[in-house]
Amino acid sequence: MDQQQRREFLLRFLLGENKRYEGKSIPPSPEGQRKLLRALMNLRPPKPVPEEVLAVQDDYLKERLSERGVASLSALLPSPLFPRAALWRGDITTLPVSAIVNAANSALLGCFAPGHHCIDNAIHTYAGMQLRLYCHEYMEKQGYPQPTGVGVLTPAFNLPCKYVLHTVGPIIQSRVTEKDRQLLASCYRSCLELAAAHDLESVAFCCISTGVFHFPNEQAAAIAVNTVQQFLQTKTSVRKVIFNVFKDVDKEIYERLLAVH
Repeated sequence: MDQQQRREFLLRFLLGENKRYEGKSIPPSPEGQRKLLRALMNLRPPKPVPEEVLAVQDDYLKERLSERGVASLSALLPSPLFPRAALWRGDITTLPVSAIVNAANSALLGCFAPGHHCIDNAIHTYAGMQLRLYCHEYMEKQGYPQPTGVGVLTPAFNLPCKYVLHTVGPIIQSRVTEKDRQLLASCYRSCLELAAAHDLESVAFCCISTGVFHFPNEQAAAIAVNTVQQFLQTKTSVRKVIFNVFKDVDKEIYERLLAVH
């Protein structure tokens, strides 16, 4: 199969799974097909996928990664203040590191909003349908929502990293409390402890809790840098911590905190 055939195969499978989609046609353009495929994958509940379908999906996502481009670690901006820390702006799902960090919700199942641009949605989209099912089975065994500030390590499946570290950040309702600050620090510390426990060498953090969770960007970044700095002073397998940013405001804040120019 070529990429178009894989995409159409997956679309037919996903549309055929649900009677709601009966009669829905496949868009003629590649871009329209990609958007529909992502939307259907975002909406699909966690349940087993036939091996034949997974094989086509994995080949499709492997080619999509090639199209999107794997990030070059030479593009990282090292911090002169913290030798094992670096800043990077871009799509975290393209980083070939030991683990990337996902700002998850307490259900740990990803974002079910079709095509939403949050990091949770992107990670589940490009990891493939296996990740949602894996997280579902983990949560079923756990038996309760994922606590705030506690990391979970899962395979990365079709991402270029080896693992995904999922963590639920604090949600700010009106003002930031001391408990909120402690929980956010716990997100970073817990993920780093998990990484070290599995002998991982590099971890890329997103800006946990700053988006729809409303943690002020400046405060969140200061907590992130301080927590990582303290952890890296201990004996650990983690050799590199990357602060991944997407927005201008976060880039400017981390440039200042890390003295990156």
